[in-house]
Amino acid sequence: MYEDLLLGVSKPARYIGKEWNVSGKSFAAAQVRFALCFPDLYEVGMSNVGVRILYGLLNSIEGVVCERFFSPELDMESALQNSGRPILSLESAAGLRDFDLVGFSLGYELNYPNVLSLLSLGGVPLLASERDASYPLIIGGGPCVLNPEPLHEFFDIFVIGEGEEVIGELTTAYRAAKAEFKSGAISKQELLLKLAQIEGVYVPSLYEITYRDDGTIASRRPICAQAPEVIRKRVVKDLDAAYYPSRWMVPYIQVVHDRVCIEIMRGCPNRCRFCQARQQYYPFRQRSLEKIQSLAQAAYRATGYEEISLGGLSVTDYPRITELLKSLIAFFSADKIAVSLPSIKPRDMVSDLSGIIASIKKTALTFAPEAASEKMRQVLGKDFDIEEFKRALARSFELGYQHIKLYFLIGIPGEQSGHLQEIVDFCRQAADMRRDYDSRRGQVNASINALIPKPHTPFQWCSMEGEASIYQKQQVLKTLNRSRNVRLAFHDSRMSVMEAILSRGDRRLSQVIWRVFSQGGRFQASGDHFNSQLWQQALAAEHLDSGFYLRQRQIDEILPWDFLDLGVPRSWLESEYNKAIALS
Repeated sequence: MYEDLLLGVSKPARYIGKEWNVSGKSFAAAQVRFALCFPDLYEVGMSNVGVRILYGLLNSIEGVVCERFFSPELDMESALQNSGRPILSLESAAGLRDFDLVGFSLGYELNYPNVLSLLSLGGVPLLASERDASYPLIIGGGPCVLNPEPLHEFFDIFVIGEGEEVIGELTTAYRAAKAEFKSGAISKQELLLKLAQIEGVYVPSLYEITYRDDGTIASRRPICAQAPEVIRKRVVKDLDAAYYPSRWMVPYIQVVHDRVCIEIMRGCPNRCRFCQARQQYYPFRQRSLEKIQSLAQAAYRATGYEEISLGGLSVTDYPRITELLKSLIAFFSADKIAVSLPSIKPRDMVSDLSGIIASIKKTALTFAPEAASEKMRQVLGKDFDIEEFKRALARSFELGYQHIKLYFLIGIPGEQSGHLQEIVDFCRQAADMRRDYDSRRGQVNASINALIPKPHTPFQWCSMEGEASIYQKQQVLKTLNRSRNVRLAFHDSRMSVMEAILSRGDRRLSQVIWRVFSQGGRFQASGDHFNSQLWQQALAAEHLDSGFYLRQRQIDEILPWDFLDLGVPRSWLESEYNKAIALS
């Protein structure tokens, strides 16, 4: 493998594999070989539940083997390039070109250049049009494929929706056609057309896009009659029957989320207008209490982890959450295993759940008002009762909590300058409430992010504020905040704008991504590595204006992602958009 390189790189355990509970399937004996790639560091990718689900599911299929690749840190990438060696899988040290299918989990737009880096390190041509039957098919899935168009030049296939629902069909169809494809009996386009008949599979090369002089899309059409005009999202209907890993892999280094995560639900019953995740995981579904209990117990026995986290978009909306928590705490208490929740709502701290939360939470409580005024929350469609929040804070301080974390958005449609003062006042008042219980003020840490009008949300037609405006608001907030007990944290305004451009972009951005990659852009999702100048130079070289992608969209305009059907009616999106604009 890379034994002679490991002493010269940071965290060499990223590259050795052989973790506890790793798959031991034979690479040589497999009929279909699937490379599962995550375009970020090992410790980030191994914290991704979707990667773990697909890895376990694929390796549970007879005749299929799945092995992992993660983006190497810059020192390891340099070491591979200098030694002339390709990147290898963690399981059997196989090269990327030795696989039949290469699937990328795409979770964050700014990591797109890392996708090209992994392909390059594996000796695989970047452009789909340059890959023949001697190369694997490149597949994309995950949250970012809710608009796959900026990556269209590099991928053969995108899986729209929940991967475990379609991946079995995809590997079966590929296995049936593999001999003909590899022998040249059928062309790559013929194979892709076969795979495009699977619901949820999108093949970008089967479609042609034309543009107007103003840059908007004039038309989008299939180049052959067999290609579906609309791609419908695949959805797991029964979470209890769906595969979920219980033999949780245990890394040799600490990963971002170093614990077992049991997904208890998908989707969200709330209707926040800014939230893309709700549409991605629509409709709202739950695992049974009995299934969750058995998965948690099996995962603990297989790993020895000391923390079990319950996963979902809004976990305390699980219908039997109190009963579930009580049962898990009772089962794990003797072994001192912690049970944790990723987030809570104010009502949870004024209900019977508060005592349970107090027994399992260790540090700060997190709440997401998103906006400081009722008007702005109405624009966002955020259900957040301020009186209930005050009672929740009182209960939290009564139980002994000292730290509170709050999430806010800026750049909301109709936002006035007074909203910034309201955010600071909101935080200060929350800190002051602790004085009712002792002489000290509470500590409030507020995370403040720019609203990105994402595809498939009611805000998809809205404009986004530019970098200068966001930055100015951040500086105003810093000036307004004079309290030592309130700490404000901001996301880099340049990164927010670039994320918006990529998430709202069209096919012309493929060459922008390639230019950033070719100029050394890596790990652009990290503040330490993000290079705004690279992106701006790449946009300019392609004669593209960032303002075009941040602008207001017309309701009748063809959006790059309009061909995807997520199960949420367009009429509902339009209705919610109109309500938000009327309120703003």
